[in-house]
Amino acid sequence: MISTNDLKNGITIEVDGAIYVVMDTQHVKPGKGAAIVKAKLKNLRTGAIFEKTFNAGVKVATARIEKQLMQYLYVMGDTYYFMNMDNYEQLELDKSIILDGAKFLTENLEVYITTYEGEVLGIDLPDKVELVVTHTETAVKGNTTNNALKDAECETGLVVRVPLFIEQGEKILVSTSDGKYVSRA
Repeated sequence: MISTNDLKNGITIEVDGAIYVVMDTQHVKPGKGAAIVKAKLKNLRTGAIFEKTFNAGVKVATARIEKQLMQYLYVMGDTYYFMNMDNYEQLELDKSIILDGAKFLTENLEVYITTYEGEVLGIDLPDKVELVVTHTETAVKGNTTNNALKDAECETGLVVRVPLFIEQGEKILVSTSDGKYVSRA
């Protein structure tokens, strides 16, 4: 149990049977009445983000989330296969658990599988991934206003806006938090 006064970013809590990670907190002391804690929470099962208000000092249950390093192997239909790096056991995950993370998965990529009491909640990707550009339009000469960008399709099917100098076959770094181009690899 933890007091709502001690909530900080990154702490995982269990409220009404759902598991949340705290994204932001704000302590508010109104002119009259008791202090409150406003928390921005992300549901680890559904990915939904919302705000919840707690009375200051109320106890909430902490959720012990475990992370295990695994290597992505391949996909077959809507099933993604991962291998435990320590004992070589394989884990099958449905696309509904991976959600948007599937756009960043390449063979042999190491990710963390997050679990709560044996239930798989999802995957934690690295901050940036290296992807190969499989298709992009050629740059039109003279089309160079400030920061001119074009679409590039990557090996995973992800479409990224890249600078005009990026060509087909090049490796680029893409941010997994927003899906945007970072740099050449």
